[in-house]
Amino acid sequence: MTDTVDSETRSRIMRAVPQKNTKPELLLRRALHKLGLRFRVNVARLPGTPDIVLPKYKTVIFVHGCYWHRHGCDKSTTPKSNANFWERKFSSNRQRDTKNVKELRQLGWRVMTVWECEMVGKRSRSSLLVAKCVRAWLQTKQTTGELPSQEEVEKVLNDTSDILVPK
Repeated sequence: MTDTVDSETRSRIMRAVPQKNTKPELLLRRALHKLGLRFRVNVARLPGTPDIVLPKYKTVIFVHGCYWHRHGCDKSTTPKSNANFWERKFSSNRQRDTKNVKELRQLGWRVMTVWECEMVGKRSRSSLLVAKCVRAWLQTKQTTGELPSQEEVEKVLNDTSDILVPK
């Protein structure tokens, strides 16, 4: 499908996409706070400016957009026009993400990634359930991770051992 607007308009639209305080971030922050977890947001002194920082647990959480960070779900489409540019852009985003996680790990931080599709959209989960998964992950020894699959998430309510997927 070709673009329906000129490149200048498309550029303006893409620049308007928010980088912080997105809906998935706000939902997760509200749920984490409800569970009694206290955090800082968008800490610029840490590599990658993590979306949520839990200093007590020396843990950071990135709430990644599936499109920009290439999750692989149905939100990770690639534009047909100027495909080479977009492939380079997405590749550099992924490389930057990997570099940031590596630097955070070297500084002794634990890193968790929560994907946009897990918080909003047709396949999303309850934000409170996602927050409970995060809280359960905080009790593990894992240093990097993502949320468990939908089947495994049911275990969070009863047994939190060995259900969180390492990244």
